[in-house]
Amino acid sequence: MKRSVMVFGMTAALVVAWSVGRVQGQKAEAKKVIFASADQSEYKAMGKAEGVTQSVLWGNPDKGAHGTFTKFKPGYDAGMHTHTHDVWIVGIKGAYVYKDDDGEKRVGPGDFLRVPGGHKHWSGGDKNDGALFYEEGSAKFDLVPAK
Repeated sequence: MKRSVMVFGMTAALVVAWSVGRVQGQKAEAKKVIFASADQSEYKAMGKAEGVTQSVLWGNPDKGAHGTFTKFKPGYDAGMHTHTHDVWIVGIKGAYVYKDDDGEKRVGPGDFLRVPGGHKHWSGGDKNDGALFYEEGSAKFDLVPAK
């Protein structure tokens, strides 16, 4: 009995130590200065979406809060969809094209767009120039096709 209590206690202590270390590591990362150039970033395919590439600047869009440079090829069509969480977008080059019941918006260089979680919309890249934009989310990124 004493042995199992001791093993349980040691296991609990290790879990607590790991959790504290993980939280401190996240806090340390949050205090780091991040500088990135959209022109010099390395872009990788974003999941199965053909025509979308992204460079992760901080966080992890597959797991939680994140910031990325994202590119849409010219004419890219994401279709009607929603996101579970809010998404913030700042245009850099070309135009991120956004449509909802209120009409179309072209998010070009220096423009900002906040898409609330659960808001049904269409998005895509400008037909000629595509889009390069900074995207930020407070939680995991998802794209839920609209019904």
